[in-house]
Amino acid sequence: MSLINFSKKRFPWINDNVSNWLDTNEFFSDDFFVKDRDLPAMNVKEHKDDFEIELAVPGYSKEDIEVTMEDDMLHVCAKSKKEEVEEDETYTRREFNYREFDRKLQLPNTIDQKKDVKATYKNGILKFKLPKKEEAKELPKKIIQIG
Repeated sequence: MSLINFSKKRFPWINDNVSNWLDTNEFFSDDFFVKDRDLPAMNVKEHKDDFEIELAVPGYSKEDIEVTMEDDMLHVCAKSKKEEVEEDETYTRREFNYREFDRKLQLPNTIDQKKDVKATYKNGILKFKLPKKEEAKELPKKIIQIG
């Protein structure tokens, strides 16, 4: 096998636009991927009796957050609006800050939706405890005797 120096003259269909598109930084800056960056980071833990979900939503108040659960879907959304007005003799300055997110999570069928879901919000972390159905809880190990 021999190595040949790459020359764009040998491959005229490869231009700067194609090489920019193939560059991973440009490719992953597509709108499809940008939307995921607006979603809060999430941790999911499974315990014996429940699932625990944590969402990082700093900067929001409890009143900004809406949570609903319907048809095995947990829907968490929030909108925050902040306006600062500073007036002086010579100018008026306004700064607007509008933020929002909308996240839907498909829940496993082992969640008991008839029981209350516990939600807490502390230090920018929104935490849920979703109870499992009795039949989904881990059964103790059973030893079977061989006859």
